[in-house]
Amino acid sequence: MRDLKHLIYFENLLDNADNELVEQAKREGKLAVGYTCYHIPEVLLNVDNCFSVRLRAPRTGSIDIATYYMSNYTCEFARSLVERGIEGGYQFLDGLAGVDACSMMNRFYEHFEILKMNEKENFFVTHTDMPYKVEDYSVRSYVKQMRIRLLDVMSDKLGVDTSDAAIRKAVEEHNKVCRILTEIGEMRKADNPVITGYEYHVLNLVSYTCPKYLILPYLEETLEELKTRQPDPKPAFRARVAIVGSEIDDPSLTKLLEDCGALVVSDRYCYGSTPGREVIELKDDEDALEQICRFYMEHSECARYISDEKVQQRRTTADRLAREFKADGIIYEQMKFCDFWGFERALVSHIMSEEMGWPVLSIDRPYNARSSGQLRTRFQAFVESLEIKKIHKAQEEKNRTEKEAAV
Repeated sequence: MRDLKHLIYFENLLDNADNELVEQAKREGKLAVGYTCYHIPEVLLNVDNCFSVRLRAPRTGSIDIATYYMSNYTCEFARSLVERGIEGGYQFLDGLAGVDACSMMNRFYEHFEILKMNEKENFFVTHTDMPYKVEDYSVRSYVKQMRIRLLDVMSDKLGVDTSDAAIRKAVEEHNKVCRILTEIGEMRKADNPVITGYEYHVLNLVSYTCPKYLILPYLEETLEELKTRQPDPKPAFRARVAIVGSEIDDPSLTKLLEDCGALVVSDRYCYGSTPGREVIELKDDEDALEQICRFYMEHSECARYISDEKVQQRRTTADRLAREFKADGIIYEQMKFCDFWGFERALVSHIMSEEMGWPVLSIDRPYNARSSGQLRTRFQAFVESLEIKKIHKAQEEKNRTEKEAAV
């Protein structure tokens, strides 16, 4: 297929946390608030003249210094963020919004404060709590956390408007981005899509890491470009796969998988589009903050939720997406030492295979997986197994048809 007009530009934006558009927004007087987790509602960080930056540590090499402060058994994502912070990579931030989602990310927020990785006068690191179940009382608690420990802190430290009107305005801009990415994502349902999983991964990541008002025109133009883009006459991929699991903020992992012949058609993982790029519909007669908090809790697919209904929701979502996007198999992945997804992957990959009939590949991986020979070998073997299954299925269907015709 013809290359997307802005793909190289998007890739360059992902090379640094303080990319070109972040620097432009800072020059215009905007305030950058970093975050790492879906449980910090992205829209709340985009009120008034603030913009959200979902933190990454691109081009990570050695993480020896962070390992000294933390441990070998802390997930490499958390350690990579600490390493980049020590190097001064997050000096552009005006605040950091943390959530008590897992102990390892708590260590990152803790070290950000202790080691004074950002010494701006009004810089803040704030911690919020996250309930384990979606109940009326837990939603109220979540709303209180977001008001007192996030919005009030942003107002006190940065002087921004956190009113209901400001929140609703941020939601409107957020929804514009979500509608574009949803429409582009739906294109992956085609038998021969006009966009690859890698390209979509890049588009989705820049929407998380760049100021919305600056990246929006590029996304709009890309959507229009895709509407007239012609796919290759013969698909370049031998199988279609859905990915489920923990944080993937490096599109090179998707590229590695697609280089092995598997088109990634669904991205149900942290930093993916499910959850994260759903439109938030607000009612006029109800407090915007309460609606947003309820929305994020109900749509969260985090393995931190251990209530029966949430456990089933994650399985149902994975199955639904794989079917809707015509996947041949599912890949369950986790970052090494990720406690929550470690339990989830081990159990649910078995259930999806034995009870729901999906071919499943279950992997744990390093943060920097782009050059992993082991992953390449396993991806190649999985693709080949999916091809064999499709051949057997086609032969069985042929035999059945011939038998029916003979009768």
